[in-house]
Amino acid sequence: MDFTRRILLAGVVSVVGLAACAQKGPVDAAGQPLEALSIVTASGEHKFMVEIADDDAERARGLMYRPPLEDDRGMLFQFPAASEQSFWMKNTPSSLDIIYIDPRGRIVSIASHATPYSETPLPSNGAANGVLELRAGRAAEIGAMPGDQVRHSFFRP
Repeated sequence: MDFTRRILLAGVVSVVGLAACAQKGPVDAAGQPLEALSIVTASGEHKFMVEIADDDAERARGLMYRPPLEDDRGMLFQFPAASEQSFWMKNTPSSLDIIYIDPRGRIVSIASHATPYSETPLPSNGAANGVLELRAGRAAEIGAMPGDQVRHSFFRP
């Protein structure tokens, strides 16, 4: 193969490789895809990278058997319709803040410092179609309160 063809081939391979990487998006250490999400509170906009749980199997598994979340990580559970939600901590080894969110992205309620391994239901106390799990205490650290705005493409303000 002559020099010109080699250069052309190397360029095509590089472009194809870059396109494949760009389509993949960010992932966590376990290779789980992550999406950007932010919470707007009185103290400002707080950014997170979240895993998405949008089917029955992912929602059932959630963060069970997983190590504690980093400060800027979370899991966003997406439900097709807004209704009363209730979560528990079965098989979840670290405490979490559970934030219930309505279809417009407004926080309905927050269950702070949920007890690891507990099977006690933690209700949303209102219709929610999104539930965000963060490291325990993180919601208070950023000043999150009911009525605050969660920004993610899943919600329509």
